[in-house]
Amino acid sequence: MASVQTTLPHTLSPAAAEQGQLPAGFPAVLDSNLAWIGADFKNAESYTYQLTDADIAEIDDAVKHFKSLDLKGNQVTRDTFPLKALGAILDGVSAEIYEGRGFGLVRGLDAQKYTTEDLTLIYLGVQSYVADQRGRQDAKGNMLVHVIQDQTNQMAANHHRHSNKAITFHTDEDGDVIGWLTRGQAAQGGSSVIASAYAIYNLLASEHPELINALASPFTFSIPKIERRPAIFYHEGRLIVNFGRTPLIGSEAHPRDQKLPLPTDEQLRALDLVEEIAHRVELRIKTQPGDIHFINNMAVLHRRDAFTNDGTQAQFGRRHLVRVRCRDSRRGWAIPKDLEAAWDNAFSIDVRRGESWNLEPKSELYFPLRKNPN
Repeated sequence: MASVQTTLPHTLSPAAAEQGQLPAGFPAVLDSNLAWIGADFKNAESYTYQLTDADIAEIDDAVKHFKSLDLKGNQVTRDTFPLKALGAILDGVSAEIYEGRGFGLVRGLDAQKYTTEDLTLIYLGVQSYVADQRGRQDAKGNMLVHVIQDQTNQMAANHHRHSNKAITFHTDEDGDVIGWLTRGQAAQGGSSVIASAYAIYNLLASEHPELINALASPFTFSIPKIERRPAIFYHEGRLIVNFGRTPLIGSEAHPRDQKLPLPTDEQLRALDLVEEIAHRVELRIKTQPGDIHFINNMAVLHRRDAFTNDGTQAQFGRRHLVRVRCRDSRRGWAIPKDLEAAWDNAFSIDVRRGESWNLEPKSELYFPLRKNPN
């Protein structure tokens, strides 16, 4: 992989260093495999694992084995969904997400071959080898979120999750790793687009170190709850990014309470420049039905291109992703104190916090859109 140093300047200028414009403890350069640019990946094969016939056979056997145990779908684990050979490869995908480039794609499932139930079992089985803990994605305990176009009401039509419009770069509210199963593909557009927060940081630290300070100072987030905290952290030797424009400045679906303070001019400038740089270093990933892709939600930003569905709304002719938020018990990063509550709400084992598993999209009664930006 090409080093980001060869394509993006990121040496802190002497003047900036003397002025101490970077926040205390933040490095001038992040020397990491996570600091990549899209041009480093000219071939999708470099980040894609193509399932073999032997892999598919092992997956099919694992489905049969799991069903023989008479367990519920949420009990898919490495033990109940055995993938001896493929599991070792998926462990490598996990290592790549946490310790390498921060993303990966598994391709080769025939989405039309399986029932929705079996395809979901396979998805959860694969996910359990990449990051074994699954998180609740909202207050109602939804574990699977369906990202589809929904124009049944104005709220849904303008929401990130259900609009067909392009959306800006962001991270999800919690979760080390975000996974998506592609069940359907848009007729036009709809690519998933990612950008390295580490590469963005390096360029900002080089050219505008004062904006690192702005991002590391407290913002007022409006959703999913009102809180004051930074958008970026440098914690135990790692950059951790957690923000989106909607919680910070509002959107059509989530108008901001005018009583809440807006970001400062310098913070707004920092957000705008992050978006601009992200577009410069982005990587576009075109998925197809049956694909499963994962990103490191603490180090990789993501967005979506605008899209148009097949007018017939055929099962595989409209964009349909199924999202999980997860964390690996072996490789999980230490979480900054300001984010601990969100991670705890998602991943803690608490019988008082129920789980809801919807194999198909449901109305806002099941998915509280107003309180969740993504």
